[in-house]
Amino acid sequence: MNILRFSDLCAQGKVQGQRVFIRADLNVPLNDAGAITEDTRVRASVPAIEMALKAGAAVMVTSHLGRPTEGEFKPADSLAPVAQRLGELLGREVPLVANWVDGVEVQPGQVVLLENCRVNVGEKKNKEELAKKLAALCDIFVHDAFGTAHRAEGTTYGIAQFAPIACAGPLLSAEIDALNKALAAPARPLAAIVAGSKVSTKLTILQSLAKNVDQLIVGGGIANTFMLAAGLKIGKSLAEPDLVGEAKAVIDAMAARGADVPVPTDVVTAKAFAADAPATVKKATEVEDDDMILDIGPETAAKLAEQLKKAGTIVWNGPVGVFEFDQFANGTKTIAAAIAESPAFSIAGGGDTLAAIAKYGIEDKVGYISTGGGAFLEVLEGKTLPAFEILQKRANG
Repeated sequence: MNILRFSDLCAQGKVQGQRVFIRADLNVPLNDAGAITEDTRVRASVPAIEMALKAGAAVMVTSHLGRPTEGEFKPADSLAPVAQRLGELLGREVPLVANWVDGVEVQPGQVVLLENCRVNVGEKKNKEELAKKLAALCDIFVHDAFGTAHRAEGTTYGIAQFAPIACAGPLLSAEIDALNKALAAPARPLAAIVAGSKVSTKLTILQSLAKNVDQLIVGGGIANTFMLAAGLKIGKSLAEPDLVGEAKAVIDAMAARGADVPVPTDVVTAKAFAADAPATVKKATEVEDDDMILDIGPETAAKLAEQLKKAGTIVWNGPVGVFEFDQFANGTKTIAAAIAESPAFSIAGGGDTLAAIAKYGIEDKVGYISTGGGAFLEVLEGKTLPAFEILQKRANG
């Protein structure tokens, strides 16, 4: 993917004295008191800002936070907690600027945080009038928010159309490189784990991956639908019987390429979905009418782990069982350990996947952890993200 990289511009001395506008993803969770409860995204935005300051730029940073109403700023929409945390991480005060669309005062060597960009009228629909005003604020636009790369908004797309220079920041560049390594030019065999409650929400991903991967591991409610497609009974487990045909088509598409979708041979069941529900391991052929399948069984988990250890590339999206309850966590724990031990390049994304990675402490054993939920899924679907498209266009002149 041919894109201009901010790190290259800095290395070439082209950033000194320039006005740099960074679109970061600072959409962090806040508690009722307005305090940040988890600051991963703020910490992830620091390298681009430090890179710009070190290169001698006048730096403006913005992000969305929550779902504000355009044109109606409310205190709850404010990036004030983010400005404070960013200041702590950068070791300097980060002034917060409101009503900034028509002009921003910032000098080389300074950084300011521009208030919630989604409050600006025309942001979400990428109105050209707003996009041109945003572009006029800077000499260089830096897109560093992969979590918004699937949206064509004013600060993610419009500004990139009209800014004198548009490039990818270090976080976005790393995402592009990791996705390229995993999907465009993967070391084989390429294994993908796609799990979740519903086939319908991941159907296009399954169809897209079925054309490319050597092994497609399904888990959660998705696996239950595939078990139905294989002629197995699933009791009262979560599934989508009306999508059995689509599941069979995915199995057939994989088989036609000599690849497979391993259906569980054993499962962990319970009579109720509850934290204290007793768990029973049984063969996949012995599921009773009042059983709920809440995890893959140890035999299935061990088989999948062996295959993952032999993979060249692993793409992971979704835990394979109800890992929040310890008695139904073994499948996900075994898969996580196999990914950690595998010499394969691994890329993981999606909120529940990140929670599982944190629970089992394998952050430093996964090749790349993607920061964008929806954007990561759209790449797996085979879509070209708007942010990638416009940055490529600008790089190609």
